Amino acid sequence: MPPVFAHGRLRLYLLKLLDEAPRHGYEVIRLLEERFQGLYAPSAGTVYPRLAKLEAEGLVTHATEGGRKVYSITDAGRAELADRGGELADLELEIRDSVSELAAEIRDDVRGAAGALRREMQAAASASATRVEDESWAAAKEELRRARQEWKEQARRAKDESRRAREEAQQARRQAKEAQERAREEVMRIASQLQEQFAKSGGVLGSLAGSWLGTGAGGASGPSATTADTATADTSTADAGPQPRWAEDLAPTGDPARDMDRLLDRFRDDVRDTARDHGVTRDQLAEARTHLAAAADRIASVLKPSR
Repeated sequence: MPPVFAHGRLRLYLLKLLDEAPRHGYEVIRLLEERFQGLYAPSAGTVYPRLAKLEAEGLVTHATEGGRKVYSITDAGRAELADRGGELADLELEIRDSVSELAAEIRDDVRGAAGALRREMQAAASASATRVEDESWAAAKEELRRARQEWKEQARRAKDESRRAREEAQQARRQAKEAQERAREEVMRIASQLQEQFAKSGGVLGSLAGSWLGTGAGGASGPSATTADTATADTSTADAGPQPRWAEDLAPTGDPARDMDRLLDRFRDDVRDTARDHGVTRDQLAEARTHLAAAADRIASVLKPSR
């Protein structure tokens, strides 16, 4: 920016301001700033040395008021001011032109600074938006990756659990079937042994044995019949025993617990019917209790889960 005052012009304008009224140095600086509409304010290092030089030349003088120097123009200063009247008028025009030029330059500077600031803000906003977009996209991709990984892990766990459930179900079915077969074989074996023991005991127990073997109460009796029955029982016991009549028509239902209930119901009904038909003595009751307790223990041991 070119200088506001040409050579010697600030000296002339200071004389003009002091001709208007006595002023101290700070007031001179403030008036200059007002004349330039705030666009220019000379520094104290510019104004005070020139005031001192004008005083040394006898153009101004000062008096101290309140600890400050108040400068006043002298007659010599007024004479110089009058001699340079035309130059002063040109200076006033120059000041107005300087104000316009300063205003234009400031406007250009402000416009340029505003444009640069706007461009910088746009660039920063664009960079920030791009960065935010990149960060958002990266975060979304990472979230998608974690979700996919978690879904795969859940699917794998579900598949493993389904496989284990199928294996456990198959194992449970095998165990149930094996338990059913063992229970059935044990019941048949115990029934065969009871038949043998009942046949040897005679009386109502012999009749009960006969009903299990299919001979009934009116079948063969006496030693020959007992011997034949015993031989039959001994022969059949070797291969899990014969099927008693009360068990021949009990076809398996596929439910081991239900089949066991049916076998026990049929067994109980046959024993009760025989006892009702033929009567029971105290000795027979005691012997039957012993056999039934042994049978119950053996069947319970079969039904308990193996360790």
